[in-house]
Amino acid sequence: MEDDGGERSSFVIGLIENRAKEVGVAAFDLRSASLHLSQYIETTSSYQNTRTLLHFYDPMVIIVSPNKLAPDGRVGVSELVDRFYATVKKVVMPRGCYDDTKGAVLIKNLAAKEPSALGLDTYYKQYYLCLAAAAASIKWIEAEKGVIVTNHSLLVTFNGSFDHMNIDATSVQNLEIIEPLHSTLWGTSNKKRSLFHMLKTTKTFGGTRLLRANLLQPLKDIETINGRLDCLDELMSNEQLFFGLSQVLRKFPKETDRVLCHFCFKPKKVTNELLGVDSSKKSQMLVSSIILLKTTLDALPLLSKVLKDAKSIVLANIYKSICENEKYALIRKRIGEVIDEDVLHARVPFVARTQQCFAVKAGVDGLLDIARRSFCDTSEAIHNLANKYREDFKLPNLKLPYNNRHGFYFSIPHKDIQGKLPSQFIQVMKHGNNIRCSTLELASLNVRNKSAAAECYLRTEVCLEALVDSIREDVSVLTLLAEALCLLDMLVNSFAHAISSKPADSYTRPEFTDNGPLAIDAGRHPILENIHSDFVPNNIFLSEASNMVIVMGPNMSGKSTYLQQICLIVILAQIGCYVPAHFSTLRVVDRMFTRMGSLDNLESNSSTFMTEMKETAFIMQNVSQRSLIVMDELGRATSSSDGFAIAWSCCEYLLSLKAYIIFATHMENLAELATIYPNVKILHLHVDIRNNRLDFKFQLKDGPRNIPHYGLLLAEVAGLPNSVIETARSITSRITKNDVKRMEINYLQYHPIQMAYHVVQRLICMRYSSQAFVVKNIFLIFLSDLEGQGKLQGHKVKFLQ
Repeated sequence: MEDDGGERSSFVIGLIENRAKEVGVAAFDLRSASLHLSQYIETTSSYQNTRTLLHFYDPMVIIVSPNKLAPDGRVGVSELVDRFYATVKKVVMPRGCYDDTKGAVLIKNLAAKEPSALGLDTYYKQYYLCLAAAAASIKWIEAEKGVIVTNHSLLVTFNGSFDHMNIDATSVQNLEIIEPLHSTLWGTSNKKRSLFHMLKTTKTFGGTRLLRANLLQPLKDIETINGRLDCLDELMSNEQLFFGLSQVLRKFPKETDRVLCHFCFKPKKVTNELLGVDSSKKSQMLVSSIILLKTTLDALPLLSKVLKDAKSIVLANIYKSICENEKYALIRKRIGEVIDEDVLHARVPFVARTQQCFAVKAGVDGLLDIARRSFCDTSEAIHNLANKYREDFKLPNLKLPYNNRHGFYFSIPHKDIQGKLPSQFIQVMKHGNNIRCSTLELASLNVRNKSAAAECYLRTEVCLEALVDSIREDVSVLTLLAEALCLLDMLVNSFAHAISSKPADSYTRPEFTDNGPLAIDAGRHPILENIHSDFVPNNIFLSEASNMVIVMGPNMSGKSTYLQQICLIVILAQIGCYVPAHFSTLRVVDRMFTRMGSLDNLESNSSTFMTEMKETAFIMQNVSQRSLIVMDELGRATSSSDGFAIAWSCCEYLLSLKAYIIFATHMENLAELATIYPNVKILHLHVDIRNNRLDFKFQLKDGPRNIPHYGLLLAEVAGLPNSVIETARSITSRITKNDVKRMEINYLQYHPIQMAYHVVQRLICMRYSSQAFVVKNIFLIFLSDLEGQGKLQGHKVKFLQ
């Protein structure tokens, strides 16, 4: 397989759906030889789940079946691809290629794990759509790339996407997980404005892609998360281990995971003329992969030495499964019998080409030795020619660079050229402070040198056929090695590096409970704290008995930053990283929804308000009991009465669930919810008023705080006429007077029940504390006191339940 270019996506996605709006997805990663299958029922006509998956995989090719409208006129996944992924190559394959029976047989043969572990026998009927998509994807890959997938070489996962936290594409954008929202305003030099770029200190392409995948789909399994956190604990407490792993991981090539492709795919036995493929290039890539694999295996003893005494489960498992696995030593021995010991992986073009030509030991193949002699002779002649030109034309600074496209060429500084270049020099081109050029003699030698190198590659490939076949027998252990190195790269070079570069104890380990509270003490925004040194930390507390927080405050008081901060801390915790807080305990979130500031969507002919309502509808249709919902200024894009009514009714609907909700608004009337519903807590961002100016403190405090006419203060600063401001003040004072009276009545009516409810809330939270046995007696005394005052009105039994 050809090189897919570093961090660029290498996914081929197969899509198919049925009339029940059930969608099957097969995501084939050409770079890491893995196949991810998902099947689910779409809950919205906009195909949000499918869009989330496509955003996650970022495919280079999408395969769909012929588009047919359903009886109700509804468009399908093919139309979705045309609308939102117009720049991605779309392939339409006949329905006959989507054969679920053939897909099941293919996966049984190609999967690296035991077929029974995949659940094919049990769930064959359940997964029939994604198996059909897999059949179409593999058929296209084998036909397009001219290869056959090696048996038992693929890492296959079922329903992988929904085993993780689901973050829809809109939320990914709102939270600035991958890209900043306003990169053009901040300039291209400030790339740390997203969570991904902040953590992107990985050293391998595979580690970078694993980091991106984890941020888009954080873990849900507490055991796996805690395993990663235990690993970070050990790295932070053992400097020798941390720096040792950092140094050892530098020994592994950046393209370690790419080596698999050349052993997981066999070229078909067809002529090069029919395929139109440059056979010398394919031979060159195969030789390069063998050298890369040799370099990787040569570094394993160093990794084994560093990990030998590691205690954490993750590092101990890597040591046991990788460092103690004898198959790697056997592969290394096989390679050593054919490949020269001095050959190393190189990135400089000419050095890499020379290494590839001399990879096989001398004396193995006579024709290869002849081709090498020719390669050396032409290379020497080219360097002698450069020395001759330096002397003849008085060009002491003439250099002889090399690149894969043009071969050798001359580079001469401008300052060395007096007048015109001699007529021998052709293809003259300015490049910075230098002149690039060639000569007819150099061009002739380049052709001969390239031909000799191509012959070396072809003869080397013949010598390596038996070696490659023997490596393919153990390709599954190479898959395991690539996965382990990517995970180590992410944990050490990204997570541990990010924590160690911050002040001591500024990042702490998060704790997890099955169904406990979400509590963060002195949490900070992980991105903005790097930009603003005086960032103000804030707290959050949500539980079963207090599952909604309404954050109030005027415009520019920091509400949106606070909401984004909570979500990013939860994401960091669930990928197994420390978080920017003094203390945090979390309930695992299965879905994260955000509804933040939006603009008109011209593509779908949706106004700001319609876009807002579509996003809210998606949340309502997909929310679960363990979701985290963050809503910012809902209802502000329409009339004040309608906006307030929608915001109120949405809050009431969400309050009936066990999901955790953070709702930011500057509609002061929404504070009335807390006078009726005891599971609503009101917070506000503190603002001082000095000389009719707002002084933003960005500090969260309990309860509502009415900042009178803050909108008018901002309008006055903006320069509105005094007469307009005074008229507005008289109007708003009459409106707010009635609202205050109603809130006072509600407070008197519901206050006793709320007091008892708050004690219940604390009792529930104490389940997760070692002091739970103390609470019951205190609680009963409190209830008796309220009952004696006649304030519970028969609610005691209900609360005790």
